[in-house]
Amino acid sequence: MSAHPSHTSHASQSGYEVAVREYAALGEGPTWDPAAQRLIWIDILGSRVHTYDPASGRRSVLATEQHVGAVKPRVGGGLVLNLRDGVGLTDPDGTFRWLHHEPVPGRRANDAAVAPDGSLFAGTMRYDEAPGGGTLARFTAEGLTTTVLDDVAVSNGTGWSPDGRLMYYIDSPTRRIDVFDYVETGDGVPLPVDRRPFVTIEDGGGFPDGLTVDAEGCVWVALWEGSAVRRYTPAGTLDRVITLPTPRPTACAFAGPDLTDLYVTTARTGTDTPHPLSGSLLVIPGAGKGLAQPPFAG
Repeated sequence: MSAHPSHTSHASQSGYEVAVREYAALGEGPTWDPAAQRLIWIDILGSRVHTYDPASGRRSVLATEQHVGAVKPRVGGGLVLNLRDGVGLTDPDGTFRWLHHEPVPGRRANDAAVAPDGSLFAGTMRYDEAPGGGTLARFTAEGLTTTVLDDVAVSNGTGWSPDGRLMYYIDSPTRRIDVFDYVETGDGVPLPVDRRPFVTIEDGGGFPDGLTVDAEGCVWVALWEGSAVRRYTPAGTLDRVITLPTPRPTACAFAGPDLTDLYVTTARTGTDTPHPLSGSLLVIPGAGKGLAQPPFAG
C-alpha cells in the first residue's frame, strides 16, 4: 500500500452541476436510498436532514432536535441517525427512539457508514476537535455497541472494498486515509484489524473528509480546503482529480438508479466570504460506477 501521495500523471476535470442550491452550514453524508430512489444528505450544524429525488427534483427537509452527524436508511424503512447524544431510529411514520443514548459534554456525532453485515460504524468528535476526544463504534440492530477506535480527533470517511475484506477510514487531522483488514473475530463479530496508511494527502492538498468506494475498488475522497474530489486506485495511486468551485467539499457518494452519478456535499461554516455554491449539493454526472450500500439492519 502507498503511504505517500502519488506524483504520477492523472486526469483532472471539473464537469460538476448544481443538484440542489442550498446554504447548508455543514453539508455532509450523501447516501443513496435505493428503496425510495432518493438521495439523503444532512446539514450537521443546521440540524437538518435533506432528501432529493433526482428524477423529479422533489426535495424534503426534516429538522432534528440536535446536531446530526449522519443518516442512513434502515432495512424496514425509516432512518438511523448518528446524533449528538447517541444513535437514534425513526420509523416510517416518524416515531423516534434511541438505539443507544450516551451524551458526552462537548462531543457530537460525525460521519457514519453501514458495514456489509448491516451494522453501523458511527463516529464522534469533540466540538473543539481535541485529539483523542472522538471515537468510532460499531452498533448492531439490537443496540449492542463495540468501541472500535477510542483515540480519534475527527472521525470521518468509512467504507469497505467490494469484497468486504478491507475497511478504509479517515481521522481528518492525520491527513491520511487508513486501511484495515476487515475480519471476523473469535466471537464471530467482523471488526477492522491491522491499521496502516493507505494514502497521505500532501501539504496544501486539503484534509481528507468523507469517502466512498466504487465498483472497481477505487477510493474517492472529498478534500476539505482542497476544492476537489480525488480517486485513488486500490494500490493507493492517484488517478483522477475532480476540481470543484467550493473550497470545502465534505463527502461524496454514487447515486441514481444505476449508481453512476457522484454527488458531493459542501460546507459554508468557518468561511468569511463563502463561495456562492458553498453549502449546495453538487453532482458529477457519469463519474463512475458505485457500489450498492446496505441499509442498517435495525
